[in-house]
Amino acid sequence: MEAIVQYLDGVKFEADCRGHKVTCDQPSGNGEAEAGMGPPEFLLVSLGACAGYYALQYLKTRNLPTHGLKVRVAAEKAHGPARLGSFRIEVAAPPLDARHQEGILRAAKSCLIHSTLLHAPRIETVLTAASTA
Repeated sequence: MEAIVQYLDGVKFEADCRGHKVTCDQPSGNGEAEAGMGPPEFLLVSLGACAGYYALQYLKTRNLPTHGLKVRVAAEKAHGPARLGSFRIEVAAPPLDARHQEGILRAAKSCLIHSTLLHAPRIETVLTAASTA
C-alpha cells in the first residue's frame, strides 16, 4: 500500500493512491483557499469510511437492509504534543433488533483504521533528495 503526496502551491498538496487523486489544503485562516480537506479531516474520513465498510459488510452478509447506513466521525484536539486526542464514531443504521445493533458496533470497532489507531504503528520518517525532473 502506498500514497504519493506532491506539493502543488501555496499550502496545497495532491495525493495519489492507485491512480485516485485528491487535493489536500488547509482551512481558510491557515494560509489557503480551502481547495480540499486538511490532513486531520482525511483521517476522520478514513476512520468513518472504514467503520462504514465493516458495518456494511455485517449487514450484507446477513441480508439485512443497508439503506440509510451513515457514519459520523468527530474528533477533539489535544496538546502536548498537538494531536487529535479523542474520536467519536456514530453509526446510523436501519432499524434492527438489539443483537444486530451490537453486531454492527462490533464490526465497526474492528475496522483496520480503528485498530491501527488503538495499536500505535511503527512510523519511520526519512529524508531523500527530491528529483528535479
